[in-house]
Formats: sequence, structure tokens, C-alpha cells
Amino acid sequence: MDLWFSELHTPDVKLSVRVNRQLYSGQSEFQRIDVFESSEFGRFLTLDGYMMLTEKDEFIYHEMITHVPMAVHPNVQDVLVIGAGDGGVIRELTRYGSIGRIDMVEIDPLVVEVCRQYLPKTACRLDDPRVKIYYEDGLRFVRGKENCYDLIIVDSTDPFGPGEGLFTKEFYGNCYKALRADGIMVNQHESPFYTEDARACKRAHQRIVSSFPISRVYQAHIPTYPSGHWLFGFASKQYHPVKDLRAEAWQALGIATGYYTTKLHAGAFALPAYVEEMLRHVEPEC
Repeated sequence: MDLWFSELHTPDVKLSVRVNRQLYSGQSEFQRIDVFESSEFGRFLTLDGYMMLTEKDEFIYHEMITHVPMAVHPNVQDVLVIGAGDGGVIRELTRYGSIGRIDMVEIDPLVVEVCRQYLPKTACRLDDPRVKIYYEDGLRFVRGKENCYDLIIVDSTDPFGPGEGLFTKEFYGNCYKALRADGIMVNQHESPFYTEDARACKRAHQRIVSSFPISRVYQAHIPTYPSGHWLFGFASKQYHPVKDLRAEAWQALGIATGYYTTKLHAGAFALPAYVEEMLRHVEPEC
């Protein structure tokens, strides 16, 4: 019998992956959590039926959301990560010896528990002594913070369900306050390709632009995400993501990567014409 996992990307498009076996299925207070094993993508995690990561291509997402801001900011010591229960962002951050504290805020403890057990390649650094995990709502957590962090990484799910509050103007404004004077915020920005996803992307970016003086969008290509074309948002109080790129200093760290390079960093901010057009009346010159 052939078993397939299928995710609708639009009412007329779906991604299907042949499944060898289902490793886990459970329902938390917030969402349904499933882990499957496949020949092509290895193990993969879904939440409420939506693909979150696969062992084969997760490195693209986690490297691009982490190393881009780390190659720009000259002195990241305190980091807040919101979401990221799979541990991939934490894994990448702990490769930097200069970071002293990583606060991770995840609303669903079961996601972390499941990933520790079934996805050890991403959850392998959650026990790093610099990491402190808070199991609570990210919007509520950041609301009370001020001038605390050099970097905030918002590794949220899609803008509905448990992650919906992490795409609001209030949330981005609170992130701004939680950052120090030269702080950076990076978030996943959805896909610009399909109509509904593009609307969500544009809406989120409008809200970020209203809170940060420097706000730019960059891209990566992730095969299992809708359309394969994925965007991230870079928002900063001081640093420009390309003009202030510290390429030689980052290369000197000797961090081995599978996707990110400093050359690709600069190119990732050169967006296709249709994305530029979508953001034309949203993104200011800076």
C-alpha cells in the first residue's frame, strides 16, 4: 500500500511526499503534531497538517534566518528566539561562542518533547547551558521586555492558529522595545508566489516597516515550502543588511554551512521583479 502525506498549498495545488511510516501522532493543547519518515526527505514534522521542516532541507531555512543577522551585527550577546520548538535555530546560534544568552519562547511544550525524541538532528543543542526555554505565549513574553536583546529571531508558524499573534503590529512594536539601540529582528515572511500567501507577506511587512527605521526582505529557496520560494524579513534600528555586512569577519569564524555564504547573503536581498512590485509601496528606501 502506498502512503502519502499531502499538503494543500492552494485549493488547486498540493505537495505530496511518499511516507514510509508514521513515527508519531498526537494532539497538544494547541495543535496536532505528526512526524513521518520518507525516503526522499527523511523525517519531517507537520503541525495541523502543515509541513514545518524536513531533515533534508531544514538547513536552508535555519541557516538563512540565523546567519544573515549574525553576519551583520558586530556584537550579539543576548538573543531571544520566539517559536523554534524544533531546535534548528538554537543549533545554529550555539555555533557562535560570542553569544552569552539565548532565551527561547515556545508556546507548546509537546513540540519540543517530540522534536527531542524524533528529530535529534535539529533538537541537538537545546540543552546548551546558554539556552533557557520559556513555555509561554511569545506575544505576552516580549510585551514586558525593554532594551534586553541584541537579536530577536521570530521563527513562527504561519499567521493563523497558535502563531497568529506573532504577525501583529503590536508584537513588532514590542520587539522593537525589547531590542537594544542597535538591535536586529529577523522573521520568516511567508511566500510571495501564491496570492493568499503574498497578501499575508505584504501585510506583515507593512506592520514591520511601521515599527523599524530599516526594514528589508530577503529570500531563500526551500523545496518543501509553498512554491519553494520563501521570504524573510530583516528589521533593524541601526544596521543595513547589505551595507553593514561584515563578510570577512564572519568568514573568519570558520562556520561550515550548507546554504548560507556571505556572497549569497548580499544576493538574497536582490529580489525578483514581481516581489519588488509587491513591496514597492511598502518598503522605504534606506
